[in-house]
Amino acid sequence: MDNSFITFGSITLRGDTLLAPMDGFSDLPFRSMCRELGSAASYTEFVNAIDVVQRNRSVAQRVAKRVAFLPQERPVAFQLYDNDPGRLLEAALILMEHEPDFIDINLGCSDRSVSGRGAGAGLLRAPERIAEIFRRLTSRLPVPVTAKMRLGWDETSRNYLEVAKVVEDNGGALLAVHARTKKQGYGGTADWQAITEICQAVSIPVVGNGDVRRAADIDRLKVFTGCQAVMIGRAAVGNPWIFQRVDRADVPRAEVLRVMRLHLMRSMDFYGERGLVLFRKHASRYLSPYPLPGDLRQRLMTAQTADEFLSLVEQIL
Repeated sequence: MDNSFITFGSITLRGDTLLAPMDGFSDLPFRSMCRELGSAASYTEFVNAIDVVQRNRSVAQRVAKRVAFLPQERPVAFQLYDNDPGRLLEAALILMEHEPDFIDINLGCSDRSVSGRGAGAGLLRAPERIAEIFRRLTSRLPVPVTAKMRLGWDETSRNYLEVAKVVEDNGGALLAVHARTKKQGYGGTADWQAITEICQAVSIPVVGNGDVRRAADIDRLKVFTGCQAVMIGRAAVGNPWIFQRVDRADVPRAEVLRVMRLHLMRSMDFYGERGLVLFRKHASRYLSPYPLPGDLRQRLMTAQTADEFLSLVEQIL
């Protein structure tokens, strides 16, 4: 773990790597594992502001599950998405009862169901609306407000410098930059030079994100761009040790087994019987470096109990 300190508002991040918020992956069990292995903070999966403000008990329970966290995860950010400034403020105020350390606004989701309605990366097309969102939230919330953004909608509208300045000028406390456009999705190459330009244009902390696949890429991105920290998403799934600057090939099998066992137990505790099913996508990534006979893979993915599952994992490891 790096000894770097990053301060924004009342928050101090001890370390220079962060787990990215990822829908379907950065839940409490996985986040807490990454936090213990060196991620400097926890970001929840994104939460739809519409879900927060509507008075529906089942939806409220689902939201509460998304924003649940362990005390040792602090500092914790709740990530919100919407295209309506008033609704985002209302949702953020409601979520204050769960005591987040900061609120993060999603300006980067490229999924059509989100960006297509003007939220996530869709907001990049409306900098004036981003300004209103940050103006409202920073004036009313008792915690810092941050953003995670992309470079623009597509190659013809890379307005990242404008958006970065809008966030800063309207009270945004920190900016994480995924160095791709909405149209790129997760393809192509991340443009680290754009992160460099943002770091030079704003005075708030900048977190770089994109194409960090190995431990060496962390310092490479920091040196290239001048960013204060690095956010890691897909490369952390199956390798949470990357937050310790350890590549997956260098993790001992005994450590893989320890972390898999703890991760599975937390998943079972958090989700109940569904925990095993939801853990399987993580298990396949943890075990991806090892050759698995087809019959063993089939037994593993159809195991009915955690004990049966772990017994098979022990055979592999």
